[in-house]
Amino acid sequence: MSTLERTMCRARAHPLPVDATLAAGVLICMLAGSFVDPHAENGATWLTRTPNALGLTLMVLGAAALILRRRAPIPVLAATSAVSLVELVVGDPRAPVTMCAVVALFTVASATDRHTAWRVGLLTMTVLTGAAMLAGPLPWYAQENLGIFAWTGMAAAAGDAVRSRRAFVDAIRERAERAERTREEEARRRVAEERLRIARDLHDVVAHHIALVNVQAGVAAHVMDKRPDQAKEALAHVREASRSALNELRATVGLLRQTGDPEAPTEPAPGLGRLDELADTFRNAGLPVEVARDQGTNLPAAVDLAAYRVIQEALTNVQKHAGPEAKAEVSVVRVGPNVEVTVLDNGPGQSAEHAPEEGGGHGLLGMRERVTALGGRCTAGPRYGGGFRVHAILPVKNRTPALGSSA
Repeated sequence: MSTLERTMCRARAHPLPVDATLAAGVLICMLAGSFVDPHAENGATWLTRTPNALGLTLMVLGAAALILRRRAPIPVLAATSAVSLVELVVGDPRAPVTMCAVVALFTVASATDRHTAWRVGLLTMTVLTGAAMLAGPLPWYAQENLGIFAWTGMAAAAGDAVRSRRAFVDAIRERAERAERTREEEARRRVAEERLRIARDLHDVVAHHIALVNVQAGVAAHVMDKRPDQAKEALAHVREASRSALNELRATVGLLRQTGDPEAPTEPAPGLGRLDELADTFRNAGLPVEVARDQGTNLPAAVDLAAYRVIQEALTNVQKHAGPEAKAEVSVVRVGPNVEVTVLDNGPGQSAEHAPEEGGGHGLLGMRERVTALGGRCTAGPRYGGGFRVHAILPVKNRTPALGSSA
């Protein structure tokens, strides 16, 4: 901050000493002007006249009133106008007391609104100029009378210009602050969306694979003594599921790395191209899964990933909650501008809609958030006659590409 800026900041913080200094300067100027005779033979001449006691008193009173000009601008203008009127009517020779009224009028115009400034300015010009022309000792057309009109008009115009500039600067500063707040809010919103997206991906990966590991580990423990070959096969599935979980977790966490960090993920995000592989993992865990899908359905990356995650989460819920005798059916169908994903099961066990209440899970909520972020709809609920149904409608032309591209 420069010296001038620091000085202006101190002046704004302590206005009374500044106004007292200004009042002293105005008093000095009025005193100096009172010793000048503008009508001398050789032009304006110094020390050719001296102010009388009334003129000196009025100058001191007008200057003293200016000390409070920012605290009470209208009363100060009224007081300075009153002493100016007295001087204009009875002063002979006339002292420049009107100077304090000009400063007070400038203060009023700079501190109030435009309507008030011009209304008060016109009133002050009319009263002072009219009094000088009609009741003063000088002829009405005297130069001093016209000067009063000019100086009061310029004071009102200058004060209004200062007020307009101050309002313009304040508006620019307010817009800049609002823009800064908007940028911060946008940054926080993007961080929250990214955190939510990563949480959904981690949930999808962990819930799916850990559910498979849990099932296969239970099978291995159950048949370890009587059928060691089957237990060995179940443990092999456990190892494969855990390896897949680690790979997907590594890829997901790798998204948090900065550009140029080592071990950045190079494997593409999963999609419907890996649907058969996903179904096989559940079949190996003992859940019969039938898959029906349109061949050659080419989807945007965000929609492809969302469809895959919806199926993965739905089958995981079937595996965990539908019971040992359940079967699942998966269908992916292109219907007009949308792709519809449906996962059905006929399990008599506890339905997936109660899973969040028991384990605090967020699978169904995560599915709905993922689909809604792409402009689609997702419903999940019990089927008539038993079982559960998950149905998602995803628009192929993503209506919110900024959200979808980050998924």
